[in-house]
Amino acid sequence: MTQEHSNVAYQVMWNRLISVVEEQAQALVRTAFSTSVREAGDLSAGVYDTHGNMLAQAVTGTPGHVNAMADAVAHFIRRIGRQNIMEGDVYITNDPWEGTGHLHDITMVTPSFYNGVLVGFFACTAHIVDIGGRGFGADAQSVYEEGLYIPIMKFANQGDVDQTLVSIIRGNVREPDQLIGDIYALTTCNEIGHRRLIDMMDEFRLDHLDGIAEFILENSRRATIERIAALPQQTATGEMTMDGFDRPITLKVKISVEGDRIVSDFAGSSGVDKKGINCPLVYAKAYACYALKVAIAPEIPNNAASLAPFQIRAPENSIVNALHPAPVALRHIVGHFVPDAVYDAFDKIVPGLVPAEGAGCLCNFQVSLRPRTDAPAPEGARRSEVLTFNSGGSGARPDHDGLNATAFPSGVMTMPIEATEHAGPVIIWRKELRPGSGGAGRTRGGLGQYMEVGAQEGHEFDIQAMFDRADHPARGRRGGQAGAATTIAQDDGTKMRVKGKQFVPHGRKVVMAFPGGAGYGDPAERPKHLVKRDLARGYISAETAARDYGLSASDIAQVEQSVKKGDPV
Repeated sequence: MTQEHSNVAYQVMWNRLISVVEEQAQALVRTAFSTSVREAGDLSAGVYDTHGNMLAQAVTGTPGHVNAMADAVAHFIRRIGRQNIMEGDVYITNDPWEGTGHLHDITMVTPSFYNGVLVGFFACTAHIVDIGGRGFGADAQSVYEEGLYIPIMKFANQGDVDQTLVSIIRGNVREPDQLIGDIYALTTCNEIGHRRLIDMMDEFRLDHLDGIAEFILENSRRATIERIAALPQQTATGEMTMDGFDRPITLKVKISVEGDRIVSDFAGSSGVDKKGINCPLVYAKAYACYALKVAIAPEIPNNAASLAPFQIRAPENSIVNALHPAPVALRHIVGHFVPDAVYDAFDKIVPGLVPAEGAGCLCNFQVSLRPRTDAPAPEGARRSEVLTFNSGGSGARPDHDGLNATAFPSGVMTMPIEATEHAGPVIIWRKELRPGSGGAGRTRGGLGQYMEVGAQEGHEFDIQAMFDRADHPARGRRGGQAGAATTIAQDDGTKMRVKGKQFVPHGRKVVMAFPGGAGYGDPAERPKHLVKRDLARGYISAETAARDYGLSASDIAQVEQSVKKGDPV
């Protein structure tokens, strides 16, 4: 076989590996018990060589999971010991520092054997609704309060599941059937990946993956370095402030383009917080790498080599490099703002490439429902934990508007109302786009959304708020205006905090407005037909069209008349 033909075959195998791990991820979506996996896609899946280098990742999943999981398999190999890796084994952990950043993510790793020889590993991660402790939220003051810790260990030893471990897990969580079901779903999806890999190896008559691994990693490394070398070799700084728990948090970063690498240094960022919003370095690294990679090399597949040129530094015990035993349950809030801080700096090196700031972190909340305690509860009232993922608007891009109610950078999908209400006695009274929340600009920020949540008759509940952007809304870029801020209150006007567990009595509802993305460029430069379109769709008001975009009274009247008649604008 010639080298040219060999490269063609390797490219086919590379594409096949990507399809293998995507099937692995889709199997998890189909079989998972948690709505966060089934409906929101909060997961990752990947295949690794025998050294623990990630060769391919599934398209379905989140950057925080998959980029953090890229480092995890090497920890599994080290902890288990190569001499103890056996066919039929399955390994498990939720270690925040050697997994994906907090206890609410279960990572499973399965060694893949072919003809009795180890050829690689499959790994997958999923967010689970409950892991015991205080529950999912920012209220804890150490990781010990946040739930059950599972060190890297064998879930199955040569095919035999550790039933003692299963019993310990079941005895420490609020939703044991759901969690154990998710663990088996994770195990199964790794097994599906393994079967498809063996089919591929049979088809291409491979005895090992060394050749294809070298091809993938070398080509990815070279392609990524070429992109970096073409950039201005400069250094710039960026900074942003977020709400934090009870005090603002500042992220500072210095981006240096240095020939064959880009270094992101977070020196000067806030220190570790007392509450559970701290971010382990593995998770901050995941989103810093993601932000830069999608900016300069989005089409290069994600793997160990395409991520390696992006080097991340942060002082120990800073908010983006929290060490054990810091509380880290809501590490995603800080982690999801890392790209905005990185882009604040990178925009000064390569203008006109990165978007304006968006909602940043997911607009998640968890509802802990129980029979009412202020009066006799109906016989059918029950306890339940319901977690729902939601999104504000993404920031405007240089040439395109921001996306409405769409998560960036996480990419997690918003959960349908039907799926949320099926999970427990919760009622979503309202879920709709939030007009006027996208910042004005040459390109407009994406809209946030309104949500209103309550409980079925006979129930009261605690709500774990996991929001930000109340005091620090998304900032516009290059003349664009800020997006709308987050608000949260009970329906009687009682104010609520954007983070933390808060009691909601029987009959009350929680009314939330999620933030909008910021605009990009001078609003006066926005084409008139796009302003008219936004007005016709209800994305902006007539007042906004006149004040921010300069639309004339006659044009506004024409749009309103067309909408009334049902004519196209």
